[in-house]
Amino acid sequence: MKLAPPPGRRLLAIALAAVLAGCAIPAKLDRPALRDDVPLAGLDAPANAAGWPDAAWWRAYGDPQLDTLVELAMKRSPDLAQAHTRVRNAEQTVRLAAAQAGLSINGSAQVTRQRLSEHGLMPAQLLGFTWYNQADLGVQFQYDFDWWGKKRAAIEAALDQAHAAEAQRSAAALTIQNAVADTYFGWLADRARLALARQAVATQERLERTAELRVRQGVDLADTARQAQAQLAATRQLAVTLDSSAQIRKVALAALLGIAPAELPPLAPRPLPAVNGGLPADAKLDLIARRPDIVASRWQVEAALRQTDEARAQFFPDVSITAMAGLSSTNQGMPALFGGGGSSGSLGNLFSPSSRVFGLTPALHLPIFEGGRLQANYGVSRAQLDAAVAAYDSTVVGAAREVATQALGAEQLAARRREQAAQVAANERLQASAQARARQGVRDVRESLAATAQLLQQQDGDVSLHAQALSTDLALIKALGGGYHLPPAAYTSSTAAPHPNTGDAHERH
Repeated sequence: MKLAPPPGRRLLAIALAAVLAGCAIPAKLDRPALRDDVPLAGLDAPANAAGWPDAAWWRAYGDPQLDTLVELAMKRSPDLAQAHTRVRNAEQTVRLAAAQAGLSINGSAQVTRQRLSEHGLMPAQLLGFTWYNQADLGVQFQYDFDWWGKKRAAIEAALDQAHAAEAQRSAAALTIQNAVADTYFGWLADRARLALARQAVATQERLERTAELRVRQGVDLADTARQAQAQLAATRQLAVTLDSSAQIRKVALAALLGIAPAELPPLAPRPLPAVNGGLPADAKLDLIARRPDIVASRWQVEAALRQTDEARAQFFPDVSITAMAGLSSTNQGMPALFGGGGSSGSLGNLFSPSSRVFGLTPALHLPIFEGGRLQANYGVSRAQLDAAVAAYDSTVVGAAREVATQALGAEQLAARRREQAAQVAANERLQASAQARARQGVRDVRESLAATAQLLQQQDGDVSLHAQALSTDLALIKALGGGYHLPPAAYTSSTAAPHPNTGDAHERH
């Protein structure tokens, strides 16, 4: 003989069947297909064995002043402080999501003194008393069963958002470091060019005096002196421009560090460092794990995927259980607690064994009709997932374009610098020949001064190209992630299998 299931179980089965039949529950989503390498090959970017930037990449330039400025920026920069705030906010969101899951325990204690109406449903005359006292002391336990993974998905989504915030903080730090180095090297270049400009001014002043003397002696026309005056004015204008640019860069440095210009550490002019940058040979495969913005986008995709799981779990019923245990006592008269007397009004029997109360309440929430809210909520989560995937792919392609562009720019600048160095060498030989002829009395001093002015102009061009090469080198370091690295096995996502290149991991800084 086959026993029939208990009535409560049959009722639960009927309710679940009605809900599942009435709701179109979406199928669980597969993991979206994401790029696992960077399309550098299609951009014909040159590759060499330069190696990846180090975490403290700016120290490779061997400049103590730059080291000091970057360290100050990491401590004082308001932009980096804002990024730290976002990370802390994400961490608290994780704590909040975790706190809302699992068992909750609440305690309560209350004492009530109440007068009964003499004209109510139960008149005081019938009960034999007008005032009564109610005392309750208890503890309540509630546990929500996360059978469908809704709360787990919420916690995992919050964790992924926290990972993304940490990667974004690394991206912000890299941006600040890069901006400080670029501004500082620009200041060094301005100071070097200013020194050359001042030499050029002195040379043009000698040319002007010589031209005026020849005009007064009637050897040359007056236009010769006017031409020399125009060249001197142009050279002085360049010196003023470079001096102003150097001052502006110091103000920009102070802003990056979050301090006043007067609080900047002492800065002395020094030669520009050598440029040793290049594109690593494995950039195509490893860039995804080295760019903090790509890593942040990846975590955003993971968070969006978990949010779709949470939205899908909303279609299923929620099951919870509540338990209560405590003490309860009702007495008539005026208890000692309120200043009365007499044993009939005492609340001392609250703690007697006969005052114990217990309760157990299972609960089932069935989303039978929500007016399309669940479907709309799930549709929003799907749209956000599609947007996160599109943003990730766009970030990868943009990173590839940035790396290839900066690498090609570095190659072109290296070629231009070689040609510029050849011009400087040729002008040095011309200056030496002109000075030798002037010493021998074969030619006057004008030829020697003109050769010096031309050499200074070529040296200025060389410094300018050197500064451009440094700026491009810094841009390439930033495009390569600036020393950020996602160890393949350091951290793994709690929700997914490791990504082929990133390992779904994050680096804590």
